[in-house]
Amino acid sequence: MPRIEHLTDRSQLPTEQHVEYDFIFDTLHRVGGPFGILLHSPGLAEKVCRAGKQVRLGSDITMIERELALLSTSREKDASYEWATHVEIARREGMSEDAIVAIRENRSTDDLALEEKEIIDYTRTLLRTNRVPQDMFDALIERHGPRWVVEITATIGQYQYIAAINNAFEVEPKSGGEVLPIPMPNAG
Repeated sequence: MPRIEHLTDRSQLPTEQHVEYDFIFDTLHRVGGPFGILLHSPGLAEKVCRAGKQVRLGSDITMIERELALLSTSREKDASYEWATHVEIARREGMSEDAIVAIRENRSTDDLALEEKEIIDYTRTLLRTNRVPQDMFDALIERHGPRWVVEITATIGQYQYIAAINNAFEVEPKSGGEVLPIPMPNAG
């Protein structure tokens, strides 16, 4: 149960916020997850949804590339809500089970295909160190070009933001979704 009321029905909002609700509903075909929380700040949910729409629909990255970045971000941020939703999408889109296991269990990427390895390693490095080594950056620019690197990085940033909302407000994953194992914090 979220820590604050989840605003998922249009009737829960003042009339002046119905346009915002409608935009989210029209884009996602529902209002839930982080948007049920973000609607507490008029205007914010729509702006986040617009950025997400651009990342998802206005990007040149493939669905598999997007889901690799998204699942890697979910793992790094212990984001159960996004993991449960997107691991299903990743499988449906044809992501290898080896990549899913490597992400979920924080395993080495050495045996994965280059396309999987580079996105997982890039995401892990960026989120663990808040930087990317020049050689890693240069290799991605060389292979994919500036637009791709901007868009994969924006995807990581977007879902890091979503993870923060879902985790802080304890938005639970849908029932029956794959559970992301969350490491226990160190005692002491």
